[in-house]
Amino acid sequence: MNYKEEIQELRARLNENSYRYYVLDEPTMTDYEYDRLYRRLEELEAEHPEEVTPDSPTQRVGDAVLTGFAKYEHAAPLESLQDVFNAAELADFCAKLEENLGETPEYSVEPKVDGLSVALEYRDGVFVRGGTRGDGRVGEDVTENLKTVRSIPMSLPEKLPRLIVRGEVYMSRAVFAELNELREIAGEKLLANPRNAAAGALRQLNPKIAAERKLDIVIFNLELADGVTFDTHAATLDYLESQRFPVIPRKTLSGTAALQAEIDRINDTREAYPFDIDGGVIKLNVLSKRALLGSTAKFPRWAVAFKYPPEKKQSVIQDITVQVGRTGVLTPKAILEPVRLAGTTVSAATLHNQKHIEELDVRVGDTVTVQKAGEIIPEILEVDFSKRPEGAAPYRLPERCPVCGAAVRQDEDGVALRCTGAECPAQLSRRLTHFASRDAMDIDGLGPAVVKQLAESGLVRNAADLYQLRREDVAKLDRMGEKSADNLLKAVEASKGRDLSKLLCALGIRQVGEKAAQALARRFRTMTALLSATEDELTAIPDVGAVTARAVMEFLGEAQSRDLIARLESAGVRMDSELKSTDGPFTGKTFVLTGTLSRFDRKTAEGRIQALGGKASGSVSKKTTYVVAGEDAGKKLQRANELGVTVLSEDDFAAMLSEAETSL
Repeated sequence: MNYKEEIQELRARLNENSYRYYVLDEPTMTDYEYDRLYRRLEELEAEHPEEVTPDSPTQRVGDAVLTGFAKYEHAAPLESLQDVFNAAELADFCAKLEENLGETPEYSVEPKVDGLSVALEYRDGVFVRGGTRGDGRVGEDVTENLKTVRSIPMSLPEKLPRLIVRGEVYMSRAVFAELNELREIAGEKLLANPRNAAAGALRQLNPKIAAERKLDIVIFNLELADGVTFDTHAATLDYLESQRFPVIPRKTLSGTAALQAEIDRINDTREAYPFDIDGGVIKLNVLSKRALLGSTAKFPRWAVAFKYPPEKKQSVIQDITVQVGRTGVLTPKAILEPVRLAGTTVSAATLHNQKHIEELDVRVGDTVTVQKAGEIIPEILEVDFSKRPEGAAPYRLPERCPVCGAAVRQDEDGVALRCTGAECPAQLSRRLTHFASRDAMDIDGLGPAVVKQLAESGLVRNAADLYQLRREDVAKLDRMGEKSADNLLKAVEASKGRDLSKLLCALGIRQVGEKAAQALARRFRTMTALLSATEDELTAIPDVGAVTARAVMEFLGEAQSRDLIARLESAGVRMDSELKSTDGPFTGKTFVLTGTLSRFDRKTAEGRIQALGGKASGSVSKKTTYVVAGEDAGKKLQRANELGVTVLSEDDFAAMLSEAETSL
């Protein structure tokens, strides 16, 4: 077999598996086998770049980061739909349509996917470009990001000159839950809902980031097809299914009663779909009758969207429990008498925090009205005080963590109560991820996904356990293997030598970031000295205020914290610092860096300022000594001029640094 034949065979096998895996859920090979064949294809295409084609599996994720999205003009306008909200409005729509046609026609009834509408264009059977709906006539060209959607076929069995289909890009509920779990572990802001998550991913300028979001698509319309004709909408979807598109589930029905029954069935079984839905769509099935009715300036006359209203029902609060999240926040949850809502059985609803409980005046035994917020999260709307049982007592959150027993503290800038336990099992994943982060112990390869596996497998119960990991145990983790295990253990071992300032940042003490950790390490030099420090000694440090000092004292006062520090020391983790005193040429001077710096990495520049005794700040005030202005400096430069602060160019700043460092 020559290289051309091998390339063709590899592409065929990989594309076949992708179709069966992502569309049919029937994979034909293991992940290992797929990765092995994919790598071989990459090697052959690297050796013979003239053989690379747009439909190759290797072209799904490009290397280039986009600078912006070009306009995408739709060859066939992507129309929006008129909404109806109840059975009477649906019956009225059908009556008018049937009056115009003079008959009772066939309809196609489909779930209305809550995602992002896109058009996909194929030329000679190969996917060439795709765009968002936009205003229906002009959208954004998101071709590179659409290539990352594995259920979109890169090539089709039948090579029509031109084919355009319309579909809905979505993030499955399972992927959404997994993504938010990893974001919570990493301390990132949680995504609001699957639709917003999908829309944000599709508009990422870096296709590799879009690929990480694991988007999916379902096709619901044929917009244009050269060289083939169809009589019905159902026939177009059957054809698209034969071309390996994932196509919307649908039923062909006649009569208002049958339509309403199917709309109700879709609502009742919405949990069976992998995507969120917010209604059902009713369309004329016969295409010639669609053409006869045409469209208004806004909507087609032959289709309508039935929007499901937020369903509200009463239930009884059987208990109030408290969950401890990965960031230590205590969240009260109402345990409800099970009630059916928006197609799912709801048995719990979040109560957010103590303030929310008091505002609603919610108590165990109360009868409450429940709905799904945004069709996703159950929430309590109000209490029916007329049904409150005698003796129902106000509820207060506990003063100690229900998981580990450590004291809880209210955030200074909010209403959240947070566990202070350094070894709290509920916070394990979040704490480990922070411990390994670049500003902390900088353990390469220990990201949220690996941390999650280590925690769930029971291999690690706190940060000290990282230093007891065995090669054979790590190698068994998903997508690790012996080489990856060796690399991770080397990184863990190397972290033992990090400066005390890194460890202080890694411990996750509230209010103690990189700068405060450095200030503490400079002042006390050893962990032993810090453990003996008083609050007054802490507040005397320039970068440690009263709030931070109190947080440090509370953390070091907990038995869990001292146990963790002792175990880390026993494992060989360094407990002292080499950071020099902050006294130097820049002592008492505050610098603000703004704009784009071409000669300096911002973090490196701030480190050099601090090494010379100065302070790097993020905001301009009367206490600012210098503002270093790079290209495109904005409001900070304007503020400096207003306050009369000395502004330095990069050249001025470089000369000042050089002179100060020479004087040491």
